Amino acid sequence: MNFELDEGIELLERTPVTLTHFLTGLSKGWLECTEGNGTWNAIQVVDHLIEGEKHNWIPRLKMILQEGESRVFPVFDRHSHLEGNDSGGLEEKLKEFAALRSGNIDELKELLVHHENALGRTGMHPAFGKVTARELISTWVVHDMTHLSQIVRVFSKRYGEDVGPWKEYLGVLK
Repeated sequence: MNFELDEGIELLERTPVTLTHFLTGLSKGWLECTEGNGTWNAIQVVDHLIEGEKHNWIPRLKMILQEGESRVFPVFDRHSHLEGNDSGGLEEKLKEFAALRSGNIDELKELLVHHENALGRTGMHPAFGKVTARELISTWVVHDMTHLSQIVRVFSKRYGEDVGPWKEYLGVLK
């Protein structure tokens, strides 16, 4: 097992900064491109990350630490961000995400300090059954990396046909 809390936090702290630097100022062509029907553009990914900060990671960690396996996590609607979160521009969304993430990291640190063997504690996921706090936090980190790579993949595929024969050497297009 490779999980180290401090290393996980390093990445969690960088996601808002990475997204802000990568997405701010890009044209609509980049920000609104998708891989086709039913897929997300970069703005929708940011909306999804905001929803996760509000309703997923810390609420579930609190349940693990306070209730253990006595209550199943509420189902997290991974698509709720698609239901009318069109308020505000990208810059406002990125600021909201950064503020939520900063607060959640502070809360994460505080929660783990006050609970003995916090990372080994267990809760009940509605689909997976028993999960640990360590698995939840590891998933939070990898979830960020998944969506960063998703944005890069979608952007790359936008020019996928335009690269011509070089497509053979561009792994992101496969």
